[in-house]
Amino acid sequence: MDNGLIIDRARAEDVEAIVAMLADDTLGARRESPQEPGIYLKAFEAVDADPNQFLAVARREGRVVGTLQLTFIPGLSRRGAVRAQVEAVRVHTSERGRGLGTDLLLWAEEEARRRGAAMVQLTSDASRGEAHRFYERLGYTASHVGFKKELGGASA
Repeated sequence: MDNGLIIDRARAEDVEAIVAMLADDTLGARRESPQEPGIYLKAFEAVDADPNQFLAVARREGRVVGTLQLTFIPGLSRRGAVRAQVEAVRVHTSERGRGLGTDLLLWAEEEARRRGAAMVQLTSDASRGEAHRFYERLGYTASHVGFKKELGGASA
């Protein structure tokens, strides 16, 4: 990538930086617990062991400056198409406004193509209007209405 940016698979030592980015906004501050690294390391191990998961980090000069999770979902609909689901896109505050979010999404699209996905989809919290405009600029359309239901428990 340009400007010394490298996007690759996250490692266990990246988890602390990833969680800090997840917690660094209004929504994340309410639902993340960076002071409990054990729960995130356990989750990282599960994600990392699953071949349909790719937890990506963007590094600049060796420092984690962005992240996203790419999940490959095989299915029967659309003639057996594989979908790539993008989740948890985050850019470090020091990198915002410099094109890193675009680089991450373009990387995810290329990785999805490489792995045979027919489409890339993502969800974004309804309150994130600026993020919605960003995704639309990249060609994503708000074609569906999403629904979620909290099930409780430790991972809710």
